[in-house]
Amino acid sequence: MSSAFAVFHGAFGRVCLYAMDRQMAPHAHREGHLIFHVDGPAATVMADDRYYPLSAGQAVAISPWQTHYYRPLDLQNPTLVLVLYIRPGWFLEASRRASSSLRFGRVGIEVTDPLARNVYATAHAMMDPEHEDPLLEERIWSLTQGAFDQSWQWTARGLGFTGPALPARDFRIRKAIRLLQDRLGEPLQLDMVAREAGLSRPHFYKLFRSQVGVTPNVYLNALRMEQAIDRLTASHEAVSDIGLDLGFSSQASFSRFFIANGVVAPSAYRRSVQQLQLH
Repeated sequence: MSSAFAVFHGAFGRVCLYAMDRQMAPHAHREGHLIFHVDGPAATVMADDRYYPLSAGQAVAISPWQTHYYRPLDLQNPTLVLVLYIRPGWFLEASRRASSSLRFGRVGIEVTDPLARNVYATAHAMMDPEHEDPLLEERIWSLTQGAFDQSWQWTARGLGFTGPALPARDFRIRKAIRLLQDRLGEPLQLDMVAREAGLSRPHFYKLFRSQVGVTPNVYLNALRMEQAIDRLTASHEAVSDIGLDLGFSSQASFSRFFIANGVVAPSAYRRSVQQLQLH
């Protein structure tokens, strides 16, 4: 069963050290997302309908709202992975270029020696939570910036590091997004959201996917995960109460959802969290 060695929250977002041995469900995040192999057998990550290697020499970069999932190659032995969920705003503030966004130029990242040193140093620091590491935030920034820069090498947009232009969203999709955000804990049917947005169900799904980059289901699950993580981290509410508030019928169904979208059970995630006040 997958387990969490440590989860750090800070101004940068989240950094997690996981031992993973199970396939995840397709999902997406609002944050930029980096996955590094630390130890154990190689694995793969599916993104853009293609499997990318996750090994000692290969990492994976996932842009905000890019659907992806983890797939182990060895079901008997877990893979230790370092996972960064980086807030775009933090990266923009720290980036060398004012025009930068956290949309990566490509998924596959070569783990060069400088990246590898930061990966192992970060993992080592997280496995020893009693030892305060004053360089942790700097390492997280170096990993993010190094992977970001490399992802745009040899691309037409590489000199500007701006990423692909995003289309302006249709007012009906903007309305649908507001409905999903405002009624997160209600028993919400996507067919009803489509009707209230003034779209047929097939048109709603097609337009939402083309303008947001993920399906309405994946977007809704991402909103639920974000709120669940925030409440698990910042409150002492019972796990069952959090699940019920997010529309799950039982703690068991909430736990299954959280494991499929976030590696470990919500109670295990909460036990692993450390809040970092870094500057």
